[in-house]
Amino acid sequence: MFPLCSPIDSSLEASALNCSSKMEFCRGRNIRLDFRELTKRRGELLRYKMDVLKPGQIAGHCRVDRDRLSSELEFMSALQSWSPEIQHLTQADRPLTGRPECDRVVTTPTYIMKLDASVSMYHHFCDFFNLYASQHLNDSMDGDHPGSFHRDKQVLIWENVPYRSAFAAMFQVFSSRPIWSLNDVIGQRVCFKDVVFPLPPRMIFGLFYNTPLVPGCRQSGLFHAFQRHVLHRLGLPLRRTVADDTVRVVWISRQSRHRRVLNEARILKALRKQQGVEVVKAAFTHATPFVDQVRLVSGSDVLVGLHGAGLTHMLLLPDWGAVFELYHCEDPDCYSDLARLRGLSYTTWEKPELITPQNQGEHPELGAHEKFTNYTLDVAETVRLVLHSVAQVRAHPRYRSARQAHEALQRPARDEL
Repeated sequence: MFPLCSPIDSSLEASALNCSSKMEFCRGRNIRLDFRELTKRRGELLRYKMDVLKPGQIAGHCRVDRDRLSSELEFMSALQSWSPEIQHLTQADRPLTGRPECDRVVTTPTYIMKLDASVSMYHHFCDFFNLYASQHLNDSMDGDHPGSFHRDKQVLIWENVPYRSAFAAMFQVFSSRPIWSLNDVIGQRVCFKDVVFPLPPRMIFGLFYNTPLVPGCRQSGLFHAFQRHVLHRLGLPLRRTVADDTVRVVWISRQSRHRRVLNEARILKALRKQQGVEVVKAAFTHATPFVDQVRLVSGSDVLVGLHGAGLTHMLLLPDWGAVFELYHCEDPDCYSDLARLRGLSYTTWEKPELITPQNQGEHPELGAHEKFTNYTLDVAETVRLVLHSVAQVRAHPRYRSARQAHEALQRPARDEL
């Protein structure tokens, strides 16, 4: 972090803005954003736009380091940094603590978020995971910013449409307040007493998305902590004991046009005949409450599904969990990398001669592609690979410890002499 805008004096009214390299994370105090001109753009969708702010529409009563600002604008992209916005930073003539400089003063700590894609669990969790990591960044730095992990914070989405998502419950993890969009501040000069511009979802060499993994790297402590934090804030228990030897498998049944398993019913029938395995077919839709989805997955051991955003649920599996991506559809790294980061066992299809596509698949722009068709899987081979994942769960040291912990609780207490 470096001071991009240094306080003019030591008073509480002074402004300040500190940023990381390439403007990937910034935090400030007494910073003004001028949204008055957005009244002329009400009919325009501002998502992913890089001109929401114009010169002079972000300001602080502080000294701007112009040379450093110019040198840090390399990642001029909507979702890679805050450069499109911070480049317009100017020095205000007077303190920004009330009128006439501000039409509105927000005293609640505020996180301003650019979203990737709220319709997809994978892409929306790029947002949530980076928001979680940003809280750690904000909490680890000196200064007068309040504790980052309390829920009395305001989230402002950098879009001019109301926020709606099947995964909206995830914001309960971070904030107890209603989510704002730009519609809530349009037409006003808003002064933020405490503001954070968190890590954006598509950073170069970022977290979750575009994470560079060296060979052998796995089991990120940050991903481990994220799982626990989410379960805690959603009021769901962390599994510390396992009551019996039954391994619980969640089969994600895709309801979309593409990447469906055409002989799914036959496979599920065969799996349910396996001893010591309990299989649940999960047809998650936008109508399925997200907390119910998390409750099911976090209480299971193995997650099975074709390549798709539903596999992002793996982040909420217990530490001994296993993932079987039925087929990666020409994208072999996406979910295998995510499993490595979470520290889970990962399996995918091994014998291409035992999987049959419905057709070659057709994307309107890309042409033939394996993500745009459906598949018939060899039943026996599918069962074999599911049982392989089941065996990985049973062999995991933490699974065995959880079984032993349950057995210890069942032993009658011995009377003291």
